[in-house]
Amino acid sequence: MDSAPGSFAQPDSFPSPFPFVLVLLRRMADHQPGLVEDALRELGFGRAVMREANRRWQAMQRSPRRRSAVARYRSVLGPPESTATRRIGDLTCEALSWSVPLWPDLRFEVLTAPNGAVWNEWLVRAPGAPGPRLRTAADLRPWSCTVDEVARAFAPARPMEGSAPTRWRLAFDAPEAENGELRHYVAEFTWGLLQRMEDVRPASPTA
Repeated sequence: MDSAPGSFAQPDSFPSPFPFVLVLLRRMADHQPGLVEDALRELGFGRAVMREANRRWQAMQRSPRRRSAVARYRSVLGPPESTATRRIGDLTCEALSWSVPLWPDLRFEVLTAPNGAVWNEWLVRAPGAPGPRLRTAADLRPWSCTVDEVARAFAPARPMEGSAPTRWRLAFDAPEAENGELRHYVAEFTWGLLQRMEDVRPASPTA
């Protein structure tokens, strides 16, 4: 039987941080159901509770009395662990980050514009946490790396439109571990975390 610890069973509660982790997992279950099942067992939740957490999150987003996106995150996750000013091109934004259970080396980051609009919502590597060594296609395992880490490791990577909200796709060339042959891949990320990748075709030989 599906059950949830603590106050999440109360009908009017949406405490942090576990239910939001379930929101993240609900999207990832489309590509990695096995990993999500393992994560649910580790957290002590069932699939029905994951679906309910996602339903409540969607209801918060669609409510006619809905708060701003940042206010919603603060209400669910509490005060951010850190805030920082960041320059992206000619624009200045604020980066708010929260730690989340299940991924201690990652942080959930929200980038906001000066007017408070949310530009990005994704998982990033925590400051000071060692990232994965990404040298070949074999190093790209699901949930092992973030979209910015893959883009840096296999530059120049080409961003592509995602298949749904909170999803990103990235096209890049990466060498095979066995023979070093370059091949062309398209990787899909959910909430910024690698979910799967497809070997599209051999990369064009360099001149």
